[in-house]
Amino acid sequence: MPLHSLSPVSAEALLGLWHLTEPADTLWELLPSPAHYLARFPEGRDELRARQWLAARVLAGQLLRELTDAPTPIENDLNGRPYFAGLPAFGVSLSHSGEWVAAVVARGAAAVGTDIELIRPKARQLARRFLSEAEQADAGNDAAKHCLYWSAKETLYKLHSRRGLVFKEQLLLNPFERREAGVLTGHLLLENSRRQHQIHYFQPTPNYVLTYCVDTA
Repeated sequence: MPLHSLSPVSAEALLGLWHLTEPADTLWELLPSPAHYLARFPEGRDELRARQWLAARVLAGQLLRELTDAPTPIENDLNGRPYFAGLPAFGVSLSHSGEWVAAVVARGAAAVGTDIELIRPKARQLARRFLSEAEQADAGNDAAKHCLYWSAKETLYKLHSRRGLVFKEQLLLNPFERREAGVLTGHLLLENSRRQHQIHYFQPTPNYVLTYCVDTA
């Protein structure tokens, strides 16, 4: 079944996972407002990325229906951040990697973020681009930990949707011991402020890591 799980992560927030197995035609039929998305469908994407894009919006629509009787399609702001048009009290975040799609929908949250990543050597190879020296030392030779660092920083980035953030300098994580599930402490460093967030993580399958955060501040 494509909808793999739907889990409450707080009293007002849901996390959904979609196992992407169906073709694009089937996903179009599942969308709450196909005409709306047809006008916004990104051209030039390969087949997999097109299916991921569609499945993320199908999943978000299903999560929203669990929280309200007013289904609303998704728009994107100037920074590319998704939001439900006409429902400012609801936050949404989307992510996809390989055959998995994730979404978080929350009512009354200041911001939400989620990211899912296939564990692969690429994150370790690019570590100097997105990890501080302390974070590189903490990640060591652990490929899964490198991916978890990357995923958590993506979640932090989505929380704030601010272009130009430098991942290795402004999005930082405290050292941690990687487990199957846990909570990471992340920091957003701006010119005149510092914000701290608790980022939850787990492995939905042995080959993937998923992070999410619901900011109620």
